[in-house]
Amino acid sequence: MRIAVIGAGSMGSWLVHELADSHQVAVYDRDSSKLQNIKNARALASFQELAHFRPEFLFNAVSLRNTIEAFEAAAPFLDRDCFIADITSIKGELPEYYRQCPFRFASCHPMFGPRFAVLNQIENENLIIISESDEEAKKHLLKFFEKCRLNVFEYSFSEHDELMSYSLTLPFASSITFAACLTSKIVPGTTFKRHKEIARKVLEEDDFLLAEVLFNPHSIPQLEKICSRLEFLKHIIKARDYEEAEKFFARLRKNLEQL
Repeated sequence: MRIAVIGAGSMGSWLVHELADSHQVAVYDRDSSKLQNIKNARALASFQELAHFRPEFLFNAVSLRNTIEAFEAAAPFLDRDCFIADITSIKGELPEYYRQCPFRFASCHPMFGPRFAVLNQIENENLIIISESDEEAKKHLLKFFEKCRLNVFEYSFSEHDELMSYSLTLPFASSITFAACLTSKIVPGTTFKRHKEIARKVLEEDDFLLAEVLFNPHSIPQLEKICSRLEFLKHIIKARDYEEAEKFFARLRKNLEQL
């Protein structure tokens, strides 16, 4: 199958690597320097070159901010029977775009971001496929990712973004709050160092991505839950209530065991 990948960042490069063994792959990035280390794929100098390559499937792996713009730039050079797909972590305005675009689409979210995952060791990581996707496009996605042995889940666009308020907003907000409280007057222990490293990697993400994750309409209830749990913890601490603390810690351990 002829597959085009737009965007040669960490995830785009990973897609090229995964697909090139079994498919004819071309890749485009407006920063041509990112294409220098791409192997086993045809480097495209412009969107116009898509017309000559004639992809049967196009993956859009650019930043969240530029996803719809990249689709619109590529569209004039695609055959109408080409499938298109995004891998964005927040779907936002994409459902509306897909409703009016002429292409059959698949929307997915690989839940193994480049900041934390080792992309050549992703067995048993998770992949979400959006249920509103075209059925044939879904089948292609499953075939593409089959050798990775991922756990595949299916959610609607709205269910996905609601779920991401839990899966992304909760850890992002926790890491951002930790970073906001840092001071140079500290002798860090092992736990502190690990939290600091997580916060550092989270804040290496694109500012727009961080903002979009937090601006997800479903984020506020998660933030309110965090504030509520902190207020309860403050209550326990102020009262020096060992019995309540033990109950609280037991509930936390039970929560962790359920995952």
